[in-house]
Amino acid sequence: MNTSPCTPPEPEKILLVDDVPANLAVLTGALEPEGFEILAVANGPDALRVAARARPALIMLDVMLPRMDGFETCRRLKQMEATREIPVIFITARNETENMVAGFAAGGVDYVIKPFATAEVISRVNTHLRIGRLTRELREKNRVLETRTAELTAEIDKRRQAESALQHADEKLAVLSDLEASRWAVTGLVGRSPYLEKILADIRRLHQFSGTSVLITGESGTGKELIARAIHFGGARAKAPFVPVNCVAIPAELAESMLFGHVKGAFTGAMTERKGHFETAHGGTLFLDEIGDMPLPLQAKLLRVLEDGRVTPVGASESRQVDVRVIAATNADLDERIARGSFRQDLYFRLARYLVATPALRDRPDDVPLLLQHFLHHFATEMGLKSPQLSAEALAALQAHPFPGNVRELKNIVERALIESGGETILPRHLHLRPAPSLTPPVRAAEPRLRPEAAPLPLNLAEAEEVLIQRALQQTGGNIAEAARLLGIHRTRIYRKLAQEEPAVAD
Repeated sequence: MNTSPCTPPEPEKILLVDDVPANLAVLTGALEPEGFEILAVANGPDALRVAARARPALIMLDVMLPRMDGFETCRRLKQMEATREIPVIFITARNETENMVAGFAAGGVDYVIKPFATAEVISRVNTHLRIGRLTRELREKNRVLETRTAELTAEIDKRRQAESALQHADEKLAVLSDLEASRWAVTGLVGRSPYLEKILADIRRLHQFSGTSVLITGESGTGKELIARAIHFGGARAKAPFVPVNCVAIPAELAESMLFGHVKGAFTGAMTERKGHFETAHGGTLFLDEIGDMPLPLQAKLLRVLEDGRVTPVGASESRQVDVRVIAATNADLDERIARGSFRQDLYFRLARYLVATPALRDRPDDVPLLLQHFLHHFATEMGLKSPQLSAEALAALQAHPFPGNVRELKNIVERALIESGGETILPRHLHLRPAPSLTPPVRAAEPRLRPEAAPLPLNLAEAEEVLIQRALQQTGGNIAEAARLLGIHRTRIYRKLAQEEPAVAD
């Protein structure tokens, strides 16, 4: 049966216990007009049975009853689980202190004296019903609070464990051994192309200026972290920590705490004080990878730390001095992000005190054979194999591959090939070269606005840019990355220009 939202609530039940019918009639006549449902019995045993079954909101109990007096009846009501919380008002003909004390001792909450005053009876009944409702509400709220407290306790335990894990991770970022430091020196950078020679010269130059912040740019997989480590471990800070941080992987709500630390009690779950990455890297280098993806509010705080060399942990009232060299890296076009307002220009200039640009592997094909031999020897040593030979066909296939994943892709290809060849000569079938994504501009149904190579450059700057991009694409066979290199711009600028020229789709 569906109950309408407007259905009035059921009336509250009151159990009257008195062996005098006249008394029951008077009380019923006073309470029924107030909207209560009246239940009436004449003795204690019946009162116990009816109360347990009907669960009245209140019981009015005469002291003088046959078979079991009111005091004993009340004591038994308070012993039963079903009736323990029901308030009991005693009915007595004698206004004697001894009776009142006995009633309260038995578990009663109040009393009324015969002959009844109707207004007094109604007032006392309403008062104790209201107290009962408030008590039940409070009990329910306490139950909810206990549940929530248990959930918060579990969450605090979880955060405490995470905090402990983070602290343990920080401790593991301690200074690397001399052997590990030599691994990350410039000898770890393999190649002899002009691009790499310039990077090596940059690294050696930066060894002499251990306080200068550095920005490393380049595509993913070009070895930006390797360069950062070479800068650190070849300079005066080599004995101090090198702390790498991926800005993309930092949860937004924990970013400030992870970078700058927090004090005990700074937020729910902050059970202990924790040093941030800046303090962990004190005396050494903090490497901020994917800096272009750092949220704007955090960029402002990072800029402040770079300017004055002080960090303020979350919840702390005072800042702390730190001595940290910051090396940042990005594969994003920061100029484009600055233009659209997602990266601070002042932070860019503060980070790019010295700029190192890492070339794509396709721009240094002469380094491919050297890298191949380096990785073959490295992985063969790890696997306990002899360094295998590379067939001429396999070498030719690798040299022709554009390596969209750069050195990281080459490294993965070599490792898998070594596993499949079992240490024998590596053949083309051991190589798993993923086809490069198509960079050819889409064929347009409509007449393109970009002019052919023979067309003169217009005086309009935007149109001239379109002409130059088209010429570069024609010259490179549609290779957007190579066209961008020829033009000296980032490839995303070409992608945006091509996207602007897509024909509109009719509704």
